[in-house]
Amino acid sequence: MDVAIDSSWKELLREEFEKEYFLRLTETIKAEKSSGIVIYPRGSHIFNAFNLTPFNKVKVIIIGQDPYHGPGQAHGLSFSVPDGVNLPPSLQNIFKEIKSDLGVNAPFSGNLERWASQGVFLLNAVLTVRAGQAASHAKIGWTEFTDAVISMLSKHKSDLVFLLWGNYARGKKELIDSTKHLILEAAHPSPLARGAFFGCKHFSKTNDFLKLHGKVPIEW
Repeated sequence: MDVAIDSSWKELLREEFEKEYFLRLTETIKAEKSSGIVIYPRGSHIFNAFNLTPFNKVKVIIIGQDPYHGPGQAHGLSFSVPDGVNLPPSLQNIFKEIKSDLGVNAPFSGNLERWASQGVFLLNAVLTVRAGQAASHAKIGWTEFTDAVISMLSKHKSDLVFLLWGNYARGKKELIDSTKHLILEAAHPSPLARGAFFGCKHFSKTNDFLKLHGKVPIEW
């Protein structure tokens, strides 16, 4: 299968794209689309995180669960929404923590492409979803693929920062070599966590670590 993805990732993941589970995954999505099921994000955005943050540029990884399932929200970056779309509650809380941590005012847009271009890899564990049905593609093979991606980042790079928010993301900790990378854990920014995310100071901690290792900090 020919996957429209940045060349650095394509080379690294070539074997993954040829595995049986990935071929089944793509057939499942094609079959659903041909039957009239609406799937988010649109095809050209499924690998947006990879295309906006090539492998050699990755400095920070923020792991989300699956894409937003409302119309116009998902565009292939965890927690992010396109310009002009209302900020989801979790993203509002992320911006509140950045304000508290760094004194940076929340932007008008929830489009996090500006983070991606600085090396923040905004990876959802599941890359597609049926319209209106949260986690509807959670078991079609995406997690096997993204677990491989996380493992490759851990293995082939050093001094990365992994931000694991909520129990689901924290479950990926076993894929990461903590002797090579910084792992920061916190509650999920969702309002369902009742504010437990606030005060984690992950954004200043990330930048302190990057500077310590000679990397340019992120303009959050």
